[in-house]
Amino acid sequence: RIRPLRNSLKDKAENVMIVDLERNDLGRVCRFGTVKVKELWTLEKYATVFQLTSTVEGRLSQDKNRIDLLKACFPGGSITGAPKVRAMEIIDELEPTKRNIYTGSIGYLSFSGEMDLNIAIRTILVKDGRAYFQVGGGITYDSDPEAEYQETMDKAKALFQSLNLSPRLAMVA
Repeated sequence: RIRPLRNSLKDKAENVMIVDLERNDLGRVCRFGTVKVKELWTLEKYATVFQLTSTVEGRLSQDKNRIDLLKACFPGGSITGAPKVRAMEIIDELEPTKRNIYTGSIGYLSFSGEMDLNIAIRTILVKDGRAYFQVGGGITYDSDPEAEYQETMDKAKALFQSLNLSPRLAMVA
């Protein structure tokens, strides 16, 4: 599974699209010339999937603050796709349920100026004795529907396992 992911033009194209979105988002609030791609196509291993990741960084402009940064970067490009605003409109039109915590963020902003946030994917919400979670994946022009479905199921596998469920027995809302 590692070799196909490392050599996948579709997955690399998807990752580059996300990197470009993040560079654009950071470019709105960072000092000119400081936005850089620190790492491109790093392979990370998780319990049920491998993930291509990249790191984009920049130095915040002196006239901007953490709230400006949050406004510029959320929702994340890995969640919306491109073009960002139109993609969010399409998501709102097509998805039958609201995402709630899924693709939101969990983290903190400290009084000392530190901030650490994530995008809430592969996250279970338990409410009134019921467990809810959502999974998804990036779709591009070159996507293979069967492969995308399998990738989505692979991402959900650890969540099903944590609930002692079989994917075949779970209800889809």
